[in-house]
Amino acid sequence: MQTTTFDMTDRRAIITGGAQGIGKAIAVKVLASGGKVSLWDVDPMLNDTVAELSAVGDVIGQSVDVSEYNQVQSAVDKLLVDWGGIDILCANAGIAGPTSSLWEYPVEAWNAVQNINTNGVFYCCKAVVPHMIAQNYGRIVNTASIAGKEGNPNASAYSTSKAAVIGMTKSLGKELAEYNICVNCITPVTADTRILDQMTPEFIEYMRSKIPRGRFITVEEIARTVAWMASEDNGFTTAAVYDLSGGRATY
Repeated sequence: MQTTTFDMTDRRAIITGGAQGIGKAIAVKVLASGGKVSLWDVDPMLNDTVAELSAVGDVIGQSVDVSEYNQVQSAVDKLLVDWGGIDILCANAGIAGPTSSLWEYPVEAWNAVQNINTNGVFYCCKAVVPHMIAQNYGRIVNTASIAGKEGNPNASAYSTSKAAVIGMTKSLGKELAEYNICVNCITPVTADTRILDQMTPEFIEYMRSKIPRGRFITVEEIARTVAWMASEDNGFTTAAVYDLSGGRATY
């Protein structure tokens, strides 16, 4: 099967949550399009993924906990020294959290979800945007979720965090509209990745039943959309939310 690539020659990309799943699939597309990639993750799989993707293109790995701003800023500073700039940010790292009603949701788990899913996106954007402004070029793609639009039952922390990512994306896109910087987000339904390991079988089946196409989205399908959003071909659309819900979304 032929696959579309975009000209990202020498473009420098950060992809968070890049050791596996959606992040890894995005990295494959960026590398195949001629870009260079820094994968950020705390997953032990990171080194293996970097070794695997080195056959595709120029890729490095950085152990970064996106919920810690100092780690994010240090990683950005290192890339600025090594690369001289950053052109693309795909803020993709996230966790699902436990399946629980809101009133029974553990406070510690709630905070963990917000710290990674929401604060992590904020920290990454905060660290890279000034450099994108200075070079008058940048593409930011944040990973939200259909849950951020519709609010999944027994997933209040996750739904809240992804709704926040949508709002953050719209605000930042408007703030940067005078520059050649596009900020958008995606709202996919559940993909068949390791995030399902955090969910009960009953909840997984509930999620599948909500999708008119009758299946979960593949990471490759997500990556194909993100590749365009992260490329120079997307020179106008910003502060937008891209539905990847297989017909589930109602707005």
